[in-house]
Amino acid sequence: MNAGGGTAPRPSLRAVTWTAVRATGSTAGLVTLYYLMPLDHTSAPLALTILLIGLVGFTALVASQVTVIVRSGHPALRAAEALAITVPFFVLLFAGTYVALANLSPASFGIHLTHTDGLYFTVSVFSTVGFGDITAKTETARLLVTVQMLADLIIIGLAVRVILRAVDRGRRRRTARDGSVHDE
Repeated sequence: MNAGGGTAPRPSLRAVTWTAVRATGSTAGLVTLYYLMPLDHTSAPLALTILLIGLVGFTALVASQVTVIVRSGHPALRAAEALAITVPFFVLLFAGTYVALANLSPASFGIHLTHTDGLYFTVSVFSTVGFGDITAKTETARLLVTVQMLADLIIIGLAVRVILRAVDRGRRRRTARDGSVHDE
């Protein structure tokens, strides 16, 4: 309830639509970039550097999204967009690393990984389904998959929690600013 006794307005259809367009566009851009990257023409140091820089970039992306969520007029809507951008970024980062590793060391996985195979394998590991049709065969591949599984737990546990707390802080900030309760 606001000072006048009413509830604060929900995000407009335009705001929801624009958020969906931005999230869809960002994801489509990331997927396009992933498929255009020449992952089969890389070196081990370059692939490792890309993974490490990508993980640092992912952390920075989450941190910047938290700031935007807290300051947003509709924090829950902004959090949905943040998740729609950060999760694909994370998944594609590992998919690219798997494709590069498979091309650097063909014995790393049970099959040769194309871009689509790398994406499929990463999503099956992320979702903990693990069908078994693609398996890590070398110690390097198993170590990388283990790193992804641990990072998945961090993503699911910590990053989502941080984003949800940012939504709560954003709502409290709005309530303190205009004296209203916002249901989004």
